[in-house]
Amino acid sequence: MKRLKINEDISPMSEFRTGIASFIKKIHNTKRPLIITQHGKGVAVLLDADEFESMQEKIELLQDIQTSINQIEGGQGIKHNSAKAAVLGRIEK
Repeated sequence: MKRLKINEDISPMSEFRTGIASFIKKIHNTKRPLIITQHGKGVAVLLDADEFESMQEKIELLQDIQTSINQIEGGQGIKHNSAKAAVLGRIEK
């Protein structure tokens, strides 16, 4: 996802309501999120569907990495040589 541009990617609900199609086209073209405000406060974020899926995949990967780190720190990891031998043993069969 591209970086948010504060002066371009924040719109009040009233503007969003009257130009939904143009806002959707904009987020699709720019790949940047749109922050929608109501009474001067952010209430929603609109994302391109592909960008949302990409973000979900990254979050899942980061969660897997954190789980792995926690397992290693908890003594549940195995040594590199043991893992390598196990993988090579499966491949050679």
